[in-house]
Amino acid sequence: MKDIISTGLTELGLAGRVPDIAAHQLAEYGRLLLEKNQAMNLTAIRDEDKVARLHMLDCAALLNMADFEGKTLIDVGTGAGFPGLPLKILCPSLSVTLLDSLGKRVNWLGEVAEQLELQDITPIHARAEEQALVKGFRDCFDFATARAVADLRLLCELCLPYVKVGGAFLAMKSVDSGEELEHAAHCIKLLGGRVEECRDYTVPGTDIVHRVVIIRKVAPTLKGYPRKWAKIQKEPL
Repeated sequence: MKDIISTGLTELGLAGRVPDIAAHQLAEYGRLLLEKNQAMNLTAIRDEDKVARLHMLDCAALLNMADFEGKTLIDVGTGAGFPGLPLKILCPSLSVTLLDSLGKRVNWLGEVAEQLELQDITPIHARAEEQALVKGFRDCFDFATARAVADLRLLCELCLPYVKVGGAFLAMKSVDSGEELEHAAHCIKLLGGRVEECRDYTVPGTDIVHRVVIIRKVAPTLKGYPRKWAKIQKEPL
């Protein structure tokens, strides 16, 4: 995995921009992921090569979308830690909060961070729509990220409340998300966001093209959002 990741980082133009130990740490993270996946369902990808490309390098591509140096990021619905944990490894000065509703995953992410000797990374067990109402979280982060397979309207309501004005929500989507983005236009505006751009990239070593939708926070999110999860699901904005 280390060689694949190292080559992929070069293809992404990140060689020399990330710590020398990054490829090793990402490979070790991948090893721990596959090991834990035998006991806990963390990923459907069980092949080392694909973990290196479709998880680690896919997340690494975000470094070309924004300047994370010295910033704060919350990864909403982080699951097995993507993209928050790889971004932390690649940009050590980034302060990362990993938010997930499943305690077992959160505990495991804490163990991984400790084993990789990562500093300033905080795994939190909470529901996204509830934690966004907590002081010190709402309108407080430079970036929010989400890699979950969910409609953009739902993701925006869960993620944009965390972002400070001037910051951005980076939604990792497929390239056929154009119609989904159109449907989310009202939601984005209502929550204080504005679509800045959509940037497509090819995952190194594959012919897979993914997209990052960059949504800039231009105004504080109105009181009352996010709503209860049942309401968000039943009545998307």
